[in-house]
Amino acid sequence: MLMASLLAIDVWSYIFTYDQAWEPGDAMNWSVWAAFTIFALVGIFKTVKMIPVLLLEIAYKTIWLILVALPLYQSGDLSNATTDGMLFPFAFVILPILAVPWGYVFKTYVFSKE
Repeated sequence: MLMASLLAIDVWSYIFTYDQAWEPGDAMNWSVWAAFTIFALVGIFKTVKMIPVLLLEIAYKTIWLILVALPLYQSGDLSNATTDGMLFPFAFVILPILAVPWGYVFKTYVFSKE
């Protein structure tokens, strides 16, 4: 719910008020974030069916923390400026990790015989 609302406000207000020609890479990034907010909203009502989207969030944030934040931390350069403002929101990946029903995930996606 938190992601669906807070992220959606930021993303959609940026998209709707952007008044320049879109650079393709930036447009792709904002489009992905916008799509993510739609799936997060659907996940409020269809929680179990949207678990793969939650797993995607956990995966990309964890990978980013390992590839970007950890080396910056190890070199003593970790800051909001060096992470382009993504450190604080990405650090909250712990919340979806705690919210996932891991028993169900392993039973359905890992150990399933289908």
